[in-house]
Amino acid sequence: MRLKGKVGIVTGARKGIGEAVAVGLAKEGADLCLVSRSIEPDSELVKEVESLGRKVVVKQVDVGDRTQTEEMVDETLNKLGKVDFLFNNAGISKPGMLWKITQEQWDEVIRINLTGTFNCIQAVSRPMMEQGQGSIINVTSSAGLLGTIGQANYTAAKGGVYALGKSAAKELARKNIRVNTIAPMAETDMTQTIANDPKFKEKYLERIPLHRFAKPEEVAPVVIFLASDESSYITGQIICVDGGMVMP
Repeated sequence: MRLKGKVGIVTGARKGIGEAVAVGLAKEGADLCLVSRSIEPDSELVKEVESLGRKVVVKQVDVGDRTQTEEMVDETLNKLGKVDFLFNNAGISKPGMLWKITQEQWDEVIRINLTGTFNCIQAVSRPMMEQGQGSIINVTSSAGLLGTIGQANYTAAKGGVYALGKSAAKELARKNIRVNTIAPMAETDMTQTIANDPKFKEKYLERIPLHRFAKPEEVAPVVIFLASDESSYITGQIICVDGGMVMP
């Protein structure tokens, strides 16, 4: 098992990519702090991770609140002893055309997607610096790299995540902390609007050389690799798990 003895935090863990990645990490031997605003200790995900023999901490956290992210890390340290990696996955979408986006839509998407990513990086970086190692995996999207119609707030936030990851990678490398970013295009609740509209779906699929969306389980191996020692000389990079939609 590639992650035996390692401890990680997964935000946005309740469903979709976060859920699939959490199961994949547990199968590879990692003990986990599973984080979401609405995750429950008796959820099927928690039961599945525990059935694999892993230790689990369950924490309801609003990542846009700095105090809550600090408490998340403190509880992981107290109950699991350390933090080797963070999968910074929590995110929301509140679409709208540029001229219709409300102040609330703008503020909340930036707060969760960008500020939340920063809060989690900052909170885990301190214990990682003390232990002299760590891996942080952030999540952006094709929207943050290319722009997209009807999601100016989401695009701005995810573009910020990409830029933030590069800066964090340069700052934290001296402490042997690696920071990388993935850009997935998977079937999740967030992409249901696309997947359920035949015309909209076909338009997207025309842009994807493999002509399909990923399953959340297809994202997990990339995260496992970046969390493991197999990627010990990789930092500041972006990996697009999108069937060739973006080729940086």
